[in-house]
Amino acid sequence: MTNQANITSDLNQASPSNAERVIILEAGRTERNYWSDLWSYRELFAILAWRDVAVQYKQTVIGVAWAVVRPLLTMLIFTVVFSKMAKLPSEGTAPYPVMVMAGMLPWFLVSTVLSQAAGSLVTNANLISKVYFPRLIVPVASSIVALVDFMVTFVLLLGLMVVLGFFPDWRIIFLPFFVLLAILASLGPALVLTALNVRYRDFRFIVPFIVQFGMYVSPVGFASSVVPQEWRLLYSLNPIVGVIDGFRWCLLGGQSQLYMPGFLLSLGVVAFFLWLGIRTFRATEKTFADLV
Repeated sequence: MTNQANITSDLNQASPSNAERVIILEAGRTERNYWSDLWSYRELFAILAWRDVAVQYKQTVIGVAWAVVRPLLTMLIFTVVFSKMAKLPSEGTAPYPVMVMAGMLPWFLVSTVLSQAAGSLVTNANLISKVYFPRLIVPVASSIVALVDFMVTFVLLLGLMVVLGFFPDWRIIFLPFFVLLAILASLGPALVLTALNVRYRDFRFIVPFIVQFGMYVSPVGFASSVVPQEWRLLYSLNPIVGVIDGFRWCLLGGQSQLYMPGFLLSLGVVAFFLWLGIRTFRATEKTFADLV
């Protein structure tokens, strides 16, 4: 890759329906048009996202069922360990398995985005080294796999609620906002890890450790309200705390309350990591084709 930018634009020749793609070579054009290029390459985004979803489930033994088995087994283990053995309380009168599933729902979304995005550039090395397009498309497109798993797990949670006779109230209408927040909270660190993984391949071993460690320091198997009040604001520096608390606020209704100082702090941390992730990714993007 050189500092001279290659960019593909749509120019109408005879009529709007008779457009041709031409290559325009102009120094600095990529930087000026980077964000508009993301929209121009939306079809490539859709193709990569569909391919990643197809590859994830094609020729697997249990396929989509894995998105059910994993959270179900984890929920059972957490319920036994934290509820039966540690005797930790649930959120109000919400059944403990429902509370755990409401916390696992965003956590699996975040962890899957981190895992899929971190190795996405290396996986698409042939494409990156041959064709110009905004590289940000690759890790973002890989997050669509996490959304598919999320929808399967969400259906599992609804089924569990029906079995246990516990139903959300009107607050569930805010769930899409917290889904978006979970994706943004994961994309910031994911973009940093993606850029680092291109240069230092050792990060493919570090990412699973980060994901595993993050699950135990986040309130997945227990309510964040059990954290002592004097430590709760500091605990909210983990941005996933605010995301999980938001999901439980939506899904458990009046049984769960948002700790607003901690939630606002989590929003700030999410915004910071998203800025840092985009900045780091863009600063190293020009070297990706030479390194993958």
